[in-house]
Amino acid sequence: MKHILIVISILSFSLGNSQDIPNAFSLQEAIDYALQNNRQAKNAARDIEAAKKQKWETTTIGLPQLNATVNYQNFLKQQVSLVPAEFFGGEPGEFAEVIFGTQQNVNATATLSQLLFDGSYLVGLQSAKVFLEISKNAKEKTDLEVRKGIINAYGNVLLAKESVLIYEKNITVLQKNLDEVTKIYENGLEEEESVEQLQITLSNLKSSLNNAKRLRDIAYQMLNVALGIDYNSAITLTDDLESLAENHISLEALTQANDVTSTIDYKIAENDKVSKELLLKLEKSKALPQLSAFLNGGYLGFSNEFTFLDREQDWAGFSSFGFNLNLPIFSSGGRSAATQRAKINLEKSIDQLTETEQRLLLEIETAKSNYKFATEDYYNKKQNLSLAERIEQKNQTKFFEGIASSFELRQAQTQLYSAQQELLQTMLNVINSKAELETITNTTSNF
Repeated sequence: MKHILIVISILSFSLGNSQDIPNAFSLQEAIDYALQNNRQAKNAARDIEAAKKQKWETTTIGLPQLNATVNYQNFLKQQVSLVPAEFFGGEPGEFAEVIFGTQQNVNATATLSQLLFDGSYLVGLQSAKVFLEISKNAKEKTDLEVRKGIINAYGNVLLAKESVLIYEKNITVLQKNLDEVTKIYENGLEEEESVEQLQITLSNLKSSLNNAKRLRDIAYQMLNVALGIDYNSAITLTDDLESLAENHISLEALTQANDVTSTIDYKIAENDKVSKELLLKLEKSKALPQLSAFLNGGYLGFSNEFTFLDREQDWAGFSSFGFNLNLPIFSSGGRSAATQRAKINLEKSIDQLTETEQRLLLEIETAKSNYKFATEDYYNKKQNLSLAERIEQKNQTKFFEGIASSFELRQAQTQLYSAQQELLQTMLNVINSKAELETITNTTSNF
């Protein structure tokens, strides 16, 4: 009965956890969920916790340390020593074999030590703080990349869904046209080529529809992986592509000053420079003396039998206090070479910081240009779609009136289908280019 209750408890716990996963997401909800559950984001958060532990681990090196040791020895065969035999009344020049000590002994010692001065320890404390800062910056960088990945994956799902709907709508309209033209052809009022042209177009649309459905399924799976849930989970997206594009066309993003110092890549490069400065300090500190103090005490027990647990056992106590001073005197130029190498690495990191600053300025300008083009292209493709719809409708009317050929109708239909897909792609480009700009500048907005 007890085992059954345990199994029921485990199942209840598992079901409770599975219910915590939403089955519907807006884009902002998907971003918020991924920042908590994406596997890369969770590992980056764990890195911060590990860095905090490492910081404390480094700090404890300079705090009092207490250690205890217990050493038990049982000589299976005791060592023999030679002493002059005349000590025991023997002849001069002769030696007698004697055994010193007991067959068994116990040594119990406790030692309290304290580091008083160590230059490398002081540098280590600073390095631990920098390492924690590096971990936090890495987490911020990961979150930005996760956010951008969710936006891209979410947009790809919406693009695939819209493509499927458009293909299905076009196939319905085209199938109707094909049925009408087929009837006209069967009555001898239309050429067979007209039917064949529509069949070719319909066949291409059906093939594109099947491919769009496959891409839609893959896009959902990619989004699930980015969210940190099972890739086959069934989820619903509550936002639509056009609304997201319209709501995130903003000229304000294009007029903001290019402040690279607030970007995460600049902060990471600056962390690298600071870490190289600390490494240089560390190499210099190795030429300084190290001083520590210790206090120990313990007991020694001796016996030919194992009587150390008996109350009658005699114990001899001891205690000592002292200092340890380590003076680096001569290293055959090794410390000097290590210091020079650290200086070279610091100079490299300074140049790398400047290079990062220039690269970020260029990337921000490029991202702004791409975002501006995406917004302009969106309005252009939106207008082109309206024109393509009118052209296709006119050619369809002309075709059934016998004024336009089937080739002209097919050309207008192909142009319409391309305009539809191009508009969908520009919507996605607006969203992705805005996300790219925000990722580079480290300025995020809500969707």
